[in-house]
Amino acid sequence: MIVLYDLDCGFCRWTAAWIVRLDPGERLVAAPIQSPLGSELLADLPPADRLAAAHMIDDEGRRHSAGAAAAEVISALDRTHVLARVARISPRTTDRLYGAVARRRMYFGRFVGRKARERADRLLEASGVTTAAELRGRSQRPPA
Repeated sequence: MIVLYDLDCGFCRWTAAWIVRLDPGERLVAAPIQSPLGSELLADLPPADRLAAAHMIDDEGRRHSAGAAAAEVISALDRTHVLARVARISPRTTDRLYGAVARRRMYFGRFVGRKARERADRLLEASGVTTAAELRGRSQRPPA
């Protein structure tokens, strides 16, 4: 599963790194929306709409955006499985909550310190992908 996040948003990078850290089985891979892979996976969306929300591409190639993406991601993580049930029971509420946080991401980003963003950036650089070739190479590695 591929999680697409806004590379220009410190809070978004921190959140993507948090997701990667909570996924020891490496089922999720993070990629910037602005990367060649992000552009390829979101080619059917106008560029302005690509950054309107985070996106997640599931193993069947279906795209989930905004609250639906959040629900899919937390469903994939063992530690957030209970939250996933709640998110799936009430998708409208999940989407509204996602929207409320997304609209205030600069505000929430103030609570993520510089060092936390730097750690997140290092983790994403080490574990993320930006091209389809990197994604193929990652999928050919033996599972952790």
